[in-house]
Amino acid sequence: MTDHYLERLFAPRSVAVIGASERAGSLGRIAFENLRAAGYSGELIAVNPKYRSLAGLPCYRSMADIGHRVDLALVTTPAVTVPGVIDNAGKAGTRSAVVLSAGFGEIGPEGLALERKVLEAARRHGLRIIGPNCLGIMRPSVGLNATFARNMPLPGSVALVSQSGAVAAALVDGAQSSGIGFSSVVSMGAGIDLDIGEILDFLLHDPDTRSILIYMEGVRDARRFISSLRAAARSKPVIVLKSGRHVSASKAAMSHSGTPSGDDDTFDAALRRCGVVRVKTYSELFSAEQLIGSGRLPQGNRLAVVTNGGGPGVMAADHAAVSGVELAQLSQTTLEALDACLPSHWPRGNPVDILGDATASRLAQALAPVVADKEVDAVLTLFSPQQILPSDEAANAIIARAKDTKKPVLTAWLGEIEVSAGRSVAEKAGLPVFRSPESAVAAFGTLAEFRMAQKLLLEVPAPLASSVQPDLDTARSIAQAVVRSGRTALSETEATRLLGCFGIPAARTEIARSRDEACAIARGIGFPVVIKILTYDIEHLAEVKGVCLNLRGEESLLREYDALLERVRTLRPEARIEGVTVQPMIEKRFGRRLMIAIENDATFGRVIRFGAGGIAAEVVHDIATALPPLNRRLAQELVSRTLSARLLRPFRHIPGADVEPILDVLLRVSEIVCALPWVAELEINPLLADESGCIAVDARVAIDPAGLNADERYGHMAIHPYPAKLERIERLRDGTPLRIRPIRPEDATLEIDFVERMSERSRYLRFFSAARGLTPQMLARFTQVDYDRELALIALPEPDPGRILGVARYNTNPDGDSCEFAIAIADDWSGRGLGTVLMKALTSAARDAGYRSMTGSVLRENDGMLRLASRLNFELRPDPEDPSVVKVSRALD
Repeated sequence: MTDHYLERLFAPRSVAVIGASERAGSLGRIAFENLRAAGYSGELIAVNPKYRSLAGLPCYRSMADIGHRVDLALVTTPAVTVPGVIDNAGKAGTRSAVVLSAGFGEIGPEGLALERKVLEAARRHGLRIIGPNCLGIMRPSVGLNATFARNMPLPGSVALVSQSGAVAAALVDGAQSSGIGFSSVVSMGAGIDLDIGEILDFLLHDPDTRSILIYMEGVRDARRFISSLRAAARSKPVIVLKSGRHVSASKAAMSHSGTPSGDDDTFDAALRRCGVVRVKTYSELFSAEQLIGSGRLPQGNRLAVVTNGGGPGVMAADHAAVSGVELAQLSQTTLEALDACLPSHWPRGNPVDILGDATASRLAQALAPVVADKEVDAVLTLFSPQQILPSDEAANAIIARAKDTKKPVLTAWLGEIEVSAGRSVAEKAGLPVFRSPESAVAAFGTLAEFRMAQKLLLEVPAPLASSVQPDLDTARSIAQAVVRSGRTALSETEATRLLGCFGIPAARTEIARSRDEACAIARGIGFPVVIKILTYDIEHLAEVKGVCLNLRGEESLLREYDALLERVRTLRPEARIEGVTVQPMIEKRFGRRLMIAIENDATFGRVIRFGAGGIAAEVVHDIATALPPLNRRLAQELVSRTLSARLLRPFRHIPGADVEPILDVLLRVSEIVCALPWVAELEINPLLADESGCIAVDARVAIDPAGLNADERYGHMAIHPYPAKLERIERLRDGTPLRIRPIRPEDATLEIDFVERMSERSRYLRFFSAARGLTPQMLARFTQVDYDRELALIALPEPDPGRILGVARYNTNPDGDSCEFAIAIADDWSGRGLGTVLMKALTSAARDAGYRSMTGSVLRENDGMLRLASRLNFELRPDPEDPSVVKVSRALD
């Protein structure tokens, strides 16, 4: 309803270059000249006490001397002067600054101290900063080149956000040769204030931005980053290039940007849940943008290849095998149609080789059934130079067939001079164009990954995955007893009890302090049994051969008991031995050994790992990672990304393992993450699975005592679960029952119907516009909320919830302490008290989420909303910048 708080940063009406200079090669001169050369349409101001004028413009001694508020300060002075410069700019009313100057955190403790001073000065005045040590920002549409880069990009619809100025400059330069234009270019630099998350929030609402490219080296605020990334990806394609994939690169990224790179598998898992695709090289960024930005998304991962040469087709097939792309199995109908139009000696399969003597007619005839095949999700055409078919004629044949389908049709033109005409025709028609089979196949793999990521983005799991309530009281008592004993690791018996609190099947485990006690327990359990040394000082029992398996009688148990204790005392004399644990020997003829774990990632908090168990867990490293919370679909997707998923299938005489119980365990582990913030680490290894179910044979749990006092806001997780606790039944004044609950992505159809039913006046009062209907971007923003920095509560009739009767929502304000609300009620339900019910539920949820106040903007003519705000103790005051609007606010504490 109001301008974004970064609007004046990216579309400033005035820019002051602090440190503007005449000295050749100086940062101040380059920045000042770049703004002049770009044709900046606003007021350009020079600030430097050394000059009275600069390039024909007056030059001021300080910001205070300018005489009016300046929207943006572009700082080019030495690092030591920047704290004072920011303080003076803030005093003069400036609220945005881009600091190009270097010499801060990248030089060590002295520079970090300067960063703190800059930030303190900025926060005193509510001034927001890009940088320091950054390339700057560009907005071609307004001629804003607030950088020291050599070239101004072409105007366009792609936004680029980069934590490296050098990478940003290279990408801008490379894009010019391809004719790609930008809506914004943002170099974050050290990022001491504004971070990528806040920039994404602005770009989400920016009408000039169609897609977003990000180069990053690490994440500072994971919760904010994930929330903003998910919000942006719901409306616009977002493509990420992240460096630091390997350990040595991660260290370099940390020293460069000051941001920890974190575990790369976890970062991939985070992007997967954000509806975002990751590319490996910056040359792939624009290829991915070209494909994803076209709007043609495949339904699956099945690619058909049509080629006029066998060799390129084989190259494409080979690269598909290593890229995770599936070559489509052509239907019998398609094969018969190809038989009818191709020479008899065509290879009869995928890739479809139309042979080197193909004409444009043969190409078109072959493409038609392949494109129409329901077993094909996308088509790649490979063209090699040959005499019979000119490349431009081939391009026109491909374009004609591409117009008849919504499937992606990719083209690769192998060679240079002989295929340049065809490549040019295809580019002008908007077809994706590549120069090799490998790059085209990789690009399709990226497109398919994006499609899957967009589907995963719609999953909004609740903290509890089933109707079976875990025994949280017993779980907490276990943790409290462990803390009282001065430990942070649970014994295996305690770990087994904890799993039982969440319904995870586990082997019976009991502690024996002596030989006789071990025998007595074994008799009660029944032979054969397993004994394990019980000590909190040895992490891996295999190091001391601390496990004795398949003990079938008392004689062997006593012998192994004595040998076990003697061995451990010899190998690890400092270890404190508490006794042994005794378990039944679980034997599954066709059992698969799996591993499920909770780990604490330094950047993204708790993550869930799944993969091969037993010794293979460390040797094979077959592990996939997911961010909780999980639901069944997300759990299935996690399992599918491992080699172990293949081992679960039937093979010859070996029956397939029952996957459903494995998914159940993953869901219970997700519940542990959500419900128990004090569980820092958990490992079930092995989890034995076969055709009859699964059971946890061994479990280790480490706890964080501080988590016992954590609040219920899921601060230990990067993704906020669906807040099922906010679901309730309420009654209006006349007794009518209503179901109040948070909105979900599947409510999109109901939301469309709700807005379409609103009268023109109601839409005007709610949206400040009478425009009818919702754009796809608006619909995604309204129904796909992250429940962390935003919440929408809907009212539905009970017991038939087939229509939305009202919506109340809040979004976090930039200060992080307050939120802005909006509410809309169906016309035929106004005046019945529904607004009061929804607003009370919303304010209660905002208070529980930790917000201190709630604000809103109400049109002065909206008498009903103003009366409701007064009844709910909101303070009403005129908007000083818009007399037609009333600002309402109330404290929530």
